[in-house]
Amino acid sequence: MGLDQYAYSKSKDGKKTDLAEWRKHPNLQGWMQRLWESKGRPNEHEDTIDFNCVNLPLTEEDLDQLEADVVANRLPSTGGFFFGSDADNHYREADLAFIEKAREALSTGGEVTYGSWW
Repeated sequence: MGLDQYAYSKSKDGKKTDLAEWRKHPNLQGWMQRLWESKGRPNEHEDTIDFNCVNLPLTEEDLDQLEADVVANRLPSTGGFFFGSDADNHYREADLAFIEKAREALSTGGEVTYGSWW
């Protein structure tokens, strides 16, 4: 058991492409949870109160802010029983590669989604 995270894109014709996977990157999870909360907790399951098994759509603006926070080492310190320890340095290059792939997907009219489960 533990925190598993993923991101994928969906093209205009419905083709789904995996963009990234993370295993126990708690500060990214915390960043995404704050984003989810700032957007009013959008979810296909209206009764969800935890940021677990939630599909969070990401915009170009979200990616801009994520990139700035990754580069500046500003992901929020986040903990949880299944989350593991700070992995920001370990995942920094993977985070930036994900952002680049996600921007490319958005530029072609696709959608980008982040999800996780723990």
